[in-house]
Amino acid sequence: MDLKKLFGFENKNVVITGAASGMSKSACELLLELGANVYAIDINTIDLPVKKALKADLGNLAEIDKVLPELPSNIDALFLCHAIAGYKGKELEVQLVNFFGQKYLTEKLLPRINDHGSVSFISSVGAFSWEQNYANCLEVINITDWNEAVSWYKNHPELIANSYVFAKQCMNSYVNSKCMSPEFIDRKIRINAINPGYTLTGLSDDFNKSSSATGNAEEGKAMIENMFINGWNGYAASPKDMGYPLVVVGSSICSYMSGQCIYIDYGLTSSWRHQALINSK
Repeated sequence: MDLKKLFGFENKNVVITGAASGMSKSACELLLELGANVYAIDINTIDLPVKKALKADLGNLAEIDKVLPELPSNIDALFLCHAIAGYKGKELEVQLVNFFGQKYLTEKLLPRINDHGSVSFISSVGAFSWEQNYANCLEVINITDWNEAVSWYKNHPELIANSYVFAKQCMNSYVNSKCMSPEFIDRKIRINAINPGYTLTGLSDDFNKSSSATGNAEEGKAMIENMFINGWNGYAASPKDMGYPLVVVGSSICSYMSGQCIYIDYGLTSSWRHQALINSK
């Protein structure tokens, strides 16, 4: 069996964000190995041999609009992978980078995505129980204008206070709400997200600091490990543990899968759900 044909990326145009490091870089490396024509975007320098490397702040409307003409007129797969940690005082920036900018880029590129193409996001286990915030997330999802979204966020400080979590909840809600929307289903464009568990990347130090009330990285690291690792005597994932499955989700291998928010966390969230179900009896 020809693996390149199985994945379906050979000589196909793929756009991926966040490819300078972490999970996205691992995904990008695999896409290149599979013969894709990769157009990569990041605020940092991309050191992979992609078709075109573009630098942009993907939380900035002007910079997103500036890179749009540099991307191909026909796209087979779009991977949205960039994110920043949820530092206090940066709640609006986190929303724009981690969700609304990704939604905006997706919807601008959607007319260029070929029929039976795919859109794949990196969300997070931090979005767990996103269903409970669905109505609020839909309010953001239904906004199409950038400045209107900024105003909405500013008028809802209580919702974006836990900035990283709300952005990722919006992302999972977006996947769920859009999979059967005409702009996707009429052209059989699949939309999915992976929800990574605790993964060591170049952003780990930022996440450690942002998890501590005092900004102490060691304190934050201990808190994260206590939540995601210690309960099952586990270990942190590597970027490849997330980047490779992401590529599979966006590939022809998963040609009949859409609207899914897939948790890649060694069963941690399943154990949380199990406990909740047991306690509900």
